[in-house]
Amino acid sequence: MDASAAVGVLDRDGCITRWSSGAQELLGYAPAEIIGKPVDDLLTAEGTLRHRDGLPLQAQVNLCPLQDTDRDCGFLLLLTAVPEATTGTDTTGTGTGTGTPREALLPQWTFEQQPLAVAICDLDACLLRGNRPMLGVGGFSEEEARGRRLTEILQGNAIEEVERRVLRVARTGKAEAAEPIVRLPGESKAHAWAMDVFPLKDADGSVCAVGVAASDYSQQYDSRERIALISEARTRVGTSLDIVGTAREFAELAVPRFADFVSVDLLEPVFHGELPAPVLPRGATALRMAAYQWAAGHRLDTLISTTDVRTHPRSSPVARCLAEGRAVRHSTDDPEITGWLAEDPVQTSLANTFGPHSLIAVPIRAQGVSLGAVLFVRYAASHEESFGPDCTAISEDLVDRLAICLDNARRFTRERGIALALQRALLPRESAVHPAVETAARYLPAGGGAQVGGDWFDVVPLPGARVGLVVGDVVGHGINASATMGRLRTAVRTLADIDLPPEELLTHLDDIVTHTAGDDVVDPTREIPGDVGATCLYAVYDPVSGTCSLARAGHPAPVLIHPDGTSSVIDMPCGPPLGLGSLPFEAADVIVPEGGLLALFTNGLLTTRNRDLDEGFSDLCGALALPATSLDALCDTVLDTLCPEPHADDVTLLLARPRVFDEDRLASWDLPGNPAVVADARRLAAEQLALWGLAEAAFVTQLVVSELVTNAMRHAGGPIRLRLIKGETLICEVSDGSSVSPHLRRARVFDEGGRGLFMVAQFTQRWGTRYTRTGKTIWGEQVLHMP
Repeated sequence: MDASAAVGVLDRDGCITRWSSGAQELLGYAPAEIIGKPVDDLLTAEGTLRHRDGLPLQAQVNLCPLQDTDRDCGFLLLLTAVPEATTGTDTTGTGTGTGTPREALLPQWTFEQQPLAVAICDLDACLLRGNRPMLGVGGFSEEEARGRRLTEILQGNAIEEVERRVLRVARTGKAEAAEPIVRLPGESKAHAWAMDVFPLKDADGSVCAVGVAASDYSQQYDSRERIALISEARTRVGTSLDIVGTAREFAELAVPRFADFVSVDLLEPVFHGELPAPVLPRGATALRMAAYQWAAGHRLDTLISTTDVRTHPRSSPVARCLAEGRAVRHSTDDPEITGWLAEDPVQTSLANTFGPHSLIAVPIRAQGVSLGAVLFVRYAASHEESFGPDCTAISEDLVDRLAICLDNARRFTRERGIALALQRALLPRESAVHPAVETAARYLPAGGGAQVGGDWFDVVPLPGARVGLVVGDVVGHGINASATMGRLRTAVRTLADIDLPPEELLTHLDDIVTHTAGDDVVDPTREIPGDVGATCLYAVYDPVSGTCSLARAGHPAPVLIHPDGTSSVIDMPCGPPLGLGSLPFEAADVIVPEGGLLALFTNGLLTTRNRDLDEGFSDLCGALALPATSLDALCDTVLDTLCPEPHADDVTLLLARPRVFDEDRLASWDLPGNPAVVADARRLAAEQLALWGLAEAAFVTQLVVSELVTNAMRHAGGPIRLRLIKGETLICEVSDGSSVSPHLRRARVFDEGGRGLFMVAQFTQRWGTRYTRTGKTIWGEQVLHMP
């Protein structure tokens, strides 16, 4: 028999007993695979021949009986491939359309010699064929693997998922792709595989089998993961300008994807916004841990403190990476690491519990200066693979990003500290003590990543026992806003010192801001000055009349709390913000009842992310009605209620409880325009001082009264009024109907006049002129030496 002929011999039961090499070449079955099996195994359900790879085969089948003498002893099976010209299809069933034997073997060679791992499974996910790379994955021969399910060849959750995909593709006929992480037998680590699962269909479109093609792309996967980790560091690290928060974000990113334990240790000056010395001393290094992350999930507070400064010995990788200015990578078996573990109780405890096998220490450098170091550690319980050279490069890329973010946070901390110090230096340092009001105030800088703003307040003593209350808000944040706030506060104090009414003071302040902004060189890239658009509220309280006169420039109206606990927002005109120079300012007069309370504040107290202005006023009124032992306690209660969390804007709150002077502290007389009344004025003043028990102040008071009344008689007109006010000082006021201001001058030797105001200035603590709607008031203030 021709060895190349496709011939087989069957016994009387239809089992194959002989198999030629031609039959093996045509159907793909080796003699050892097919001899002894029924001929039905060569047929599909439709009765056509089936190739070993499961695909139908177009061939002519002839079955001839074999006889031994007078009885049948079996059958001769003759198989002849149908030529292409006859059927128009491939004689091998591979779809190549070739007819020569060499070309017919090309698909088979492609399957077997393909570098990808390729398998063909039946509709039940049982292996029909597998090339050498596929069979090599599991370490099985083709005879051992054929007919077995994928999960019987390999174990693991990833293989179970692949099998489910094969069954799904067999059912739906739609190809799928997957990237399972599989650890093969004999491998020390799992590998990433790129896998395509696709249906094998016949001419009618029916799924006859499922193909699986897979390739190990661990190197590409690791590169992709490295790029993804570094890219994620750009978005997750440095979201806030907080040093500790930035360190915590970095540690949470690196664990557990890159390491099992990460600590970020910084030099102490960094926490205060300062840049450390460019050269660190060799040897032990003192660092404070900013953050750490541990893959096991539980905290290590009993071992690690993020508040204490730890000294890293010279043998530690942290100290050595800082000394050398480069990353260091070690196995825990290295002698220097063994010595370090013996000296560091924290790492010793972790090592005894979890068994580290490798570590990397990387210095954090910015502007050529070391800010600290990052320690990465892997433990055998989580990462079987030690840190390699590629891991060193990854750690350096990650720490480079951390260094940029930490330096930004350090700069912000420094600038914020300077601005906050400037802000607090320009604000009143303690609650003002004034006979007309009891005050308490709070300044709360913005929290989170916001800079210090330009909110401010002030309590200004005014003549006549009156007091000025000021609250303002400068546009912007940072040092410039604080400096602008200082200029405005100084301007308000200067204008208040000449005793301007509230509406006139704001008008002059608006002119100052407008002229200052106009003097700046126009630069489109320059920020708008912070004082342009600033808001301000100025109020003057008179304890004699119990009246408060208020004016505001774009600022929220104050809240008045009545003695019975009810509260209301004061209805008053609102002028434009400062620097716009558009509309005039108007004042409103409010009677503050005895025991009432005024609340002045900036906009940051009212508005938050979840609260609008109306809700803010309502919440503020409710908080001001809460019981409190003092004004300071009430300030804290209001802030705790309205600002329990960090906020995006500064908050200033000024509470003032006005007092009304009793009649026994006041004395006033209307004087006729007669020069002889000067003596009467001196007598009335002396008698009143005697009633107040201030007889020792009578001489100076009579002198001041005599000079002021005489000036009014000579140089002014209209009604003259003398008023004495007893508070912590003694105030003498003379009012007349003239708006002409007297001037202090030094009289020459032979001058007969010009010495009156000079003597008033010498004998009083201070003196001045206050203009009113009907004229002016000249006043002098004496210090009382009461027992």
